[in-house]
Amino acid sequence: MRNNIKLLIIVLAVLFPALTVPAWGRSEYWKQRVSLFEKIPIASSDIVFLGNSITDGGEFSELFKNEDIKNRGISSDVISGVRERVGQVTSGNPRKIFLLIGINDISHNLSAEAIAKQYDELVQDIRTQSPESQLYIQSIMPINNDFGRYKNLKGKSRIIVEVNERLQQIAAERGATFIDLTPALSDSEGKLRKEFTNDGLHLLGKGYQAWANFIREYVNE
Repeated sequence: MRNNIKLLIIVLAVLFPALTVPAWGRSEYWKQRVSLFEKIPIASSDIVFLGNSITDGGEFSELFKNEDIKNRGISSDVISGVRERVGQVTSGNPRKIFLLIGINDISHNLSAEAIAKQYDELVQDIRTQSPESQLYIQSIMPINNDFGRYKNLKGKSRIIVEVNERLQQIAAERGATFIDLTPALSDSEGKLRKEFTNDGLHLLGKGYQAWANFIREYVNE
């Protein structure tokens, strides 16, 4: 019966790509990280980086030389996945939350409208559950398809721009601070700079350094 339900959802996702990514698709790694985060709760003095693999790969406490910074990124996560686990962050009423999520939703062929709707619901959850936290909505980072690595992101640069425009609106409507990371990471053609990546999506050390330097004033304010 469960297999039939999965098959039906897959068929519907193909026919109607605006649907969310189903919860049963959470990876073993996602579950491992969530179970770990349950054992190391967030404190009110913390600054939390929340997102997917791009966040997961960053050593932010060292980049900013701040032990109060906590990393809550999980590789391959999507907006609905963050929404499932955001209570682990908001229950501690952290001082600041830096949110970066959405590129995997784009790779799953969700529309800009569907992504914006899910994102707004996530932001409302954060606002309701932890109203005193300063929320920073970071733009989805540029990609570089010259590497030919992620086929599901080929030709998706335009939708990244569209989603980021909607994220800026959401930030304004929900009292959050929008941070456009594009100027810090893109080349003259709007692509992720080649010296910042080795696969067109994830960051090398120089990329993380550029990111950290660009948002340092928001972390330290």
